[in-house]
Amino acid sequence: MPNNKSAQKRVRQDAKKRLLNRTKSSAVRTAMRRVREVAEGGDAQALQAAVNLAYKRIDKAAKTNVLHANTAARRKALVARQAAAGKSA
Repeated sequence: MPNNKSAQKRVRQDAKKRLLNRTKSSAVRTAMRRVREVAEGGDAQALQAAVNLAYKRIDKAAKTNVLHANTAARRKALVARQAAAGKSA
């Protein structure tokens, strides 16, 4: 338990930030899963839209330090590989 006002405020701020970070992380995972699912389906337009959304979510997470920059680059590369495999299949 926090013992002073500033510690109490920090606990409140941390709770808000944790919720936002979890939301952004979840959005990244969902967008990546969507790319994987659409790539298996074979619809080129839907695949391109899913890839664009995944890139957008990954970039925003990296920009706000939810993801490290190198992690974001790795995930974007993974999305690109999955998209390429989906287009060729």
